[in-house]
Amino acid sequence: MTIDNAVLSFAGAVVLTSLALGWFVSPWWLLLTAFASLNMLQAGFTGFCPAAKIFRRLGLKPGRAFI
Repeated sequence: MTIDNAVLSFAGAVVLTSLALGWFVSPWWLLLTAFASLNMLQAGFTGFCPAAKIFRRLGLKPGRAFI
């Protein structure tokens, strides 16, 4: 698995988990979806992704997006 795959999988899991918690527990969990979305937007514009840095330290191979 590359860093790119891990970042996309992690972001998708965070969004789906947040939506499920927002539906079943409290609508306040939807703020986590907003945070994940804002983080993806800033990563798209700046190229900096905290999750990619963490996955790199864990030893995943670089992909094309996060080198």
